Amino acid sequence: MKSQKRGAAILKPEVSHISPHGIWLYVNGREYFLSYEDFPWFKEGRLSEIQNVEFHHSHLLRWEDLDIDLDLDCLENPGKYPLKFT
Repeated sequence: MKSQKRGAAILKPEVSHISPHGIWLYVNGREYFLSYEDFPWFKEGRLSEIQNVEFHHSHLLRWEDLDIDLDLDCLENPGKYPLKFT
């Protein structure tokens, strides 16, 4: 008996919480906090726009409705990216 070939893993990021201070994003078994101070583009976003996030190439987060792209590395290693987003 032969097993079927396994498909590619599907990794779907999830916005787990939205507060007056920022959003919590769950990706690859880890949760990240994106404050509105550091990521101001999300502050005026509608709930449906913020929750509509996709994961591309196992490192790029994309919010199509808000025209935002973030590399996962900037969330995992913020010290490597000292500039504030404005």
